[in-house]
Amino acid sequence: MNITTTPDQEVWHDIQEPGAYEWWYFDAEDKASGFSFVLIWFSGFPFSPYYTAHYDKWKKNTLNNAPLPSNYSAFSFQLYENGREIINFIREGPQELFESSSSNIGVRFEKNRFSYNALRDEYSLDIDFAFPARHNEVKATLVFKSIRRIIYEKKDINNNGKVPLHQWLLAVPKADVEGLIEITDQPGGAVRRIPVRAAGYHDHNLGATPMQGYISRWYWGRAFSDHFDMIYYIVFFKKSEYRPLALLLLQDNETETVTMHDQVLFHESNFRQGLLSPYHSRDLVLHCENMKLKIYHDKVLDSGPFYLRFTSEIFLQIEGRDFEKIMGISEFLNPGRLQSRFMRFFTCCRIWRDEEQSIMYKGYNRFKHSLDWNNR
Repeated sequence: MNITTTPDQEVWHDIQEPGAYEWWYFDAEDKASGFSFVLIWFSGFPFSPYYTAHYDKWKKNTLNNAPLPSNYSAFSFQLYENGREIINFIREGPQELFESSSSNIGVRFEKNRFSYNALRDEYSLDIDFAFPARHNEVKATLVFKSIRRIIYEKKDINNNGKVPLHQWLLAVPKADVEGLIEITDQPGGAVRRIPVRAAGYHDHNLGATPMQGYISRWYWGRAFSDHFDMIYYIVFFKKSEYRPLALLLLQDNETETVTMHDQVLFHESNFRQGLLSPYHSRDLVLHCENMKLKIYHDKVLDSGPFYLRFTSEIFLQIEGRDFEKIMGISEFLNPGRLQSRFMRFFTCCRIWRDEEQSIMYKGYNRFKHSLDWNNR
């Protein structure tokens, strides 16, 4: 897994190898109002059971045509209020629904798009989709204004660098986010308008081969406070002889200094697992030099067979001095669970794909529309 912050790497790479993937991730959190949201555009949706099944059949020579990543493009939008899911929309479809460029930063999936203004160093996001399974229409206009960029580069040196291409671009460690989200109920037409003034984050991931072939699991998180902002990232590889990659970014807002730590020790504990959630650590400790970070994955915002998203409590200690608790957002991913046909069945419940009729998808969304069962 290579790490970069080079802006020109944010354009669409149009990797056409079977199993390749690319996504652009944005999130924001308004602690005053209790709203948070996540938006992701995909070319080659790596978590798609349809993409994975096509790839597996091609590898086994039961299908002659290799899967084209852009034929498994997607867009997702998740909205939470005080830790409870309001919208969880994932739409997948063929390359005709997707548009991007290898020269300009920006992506479109159906009527959902974002573009980048280099002079203003900001991203404009325009969202417009119908969510029939939950009787909603969602529109939003959002601006992510970068307030921090960093320069950092790290290459994956496992196997002397002879490893498949997987890359994480830490594009915008922190952004000011403003805009408006509108949710229209159908039928009836009641409209809920949510003004947005939030702190945000943006990154970009890509790979030339399926994730589950190289990566065994990863932890990621970010947290902002008046005194400190931080981002952590830990990746474990399928081959046990490959050294895990870990990174911790710490911004001291009082001294306006940024430090990057890539010699990080870590410890997992308090393991949990559910029928539809992967085996994971609820407590994570990171050590580097004179600093210790204790992360408690607290409330589950979103869960799936291979993925978890949490609100987290983060405790920072520097040179023996304890600082205030910082609330943040954390994620855990185990892509190997994508190989399970049993788990693929449940993953299909989350995804609306063209030409795929799914009774489970409709039933799941009816159930989720009325219950927040993640934390019961």
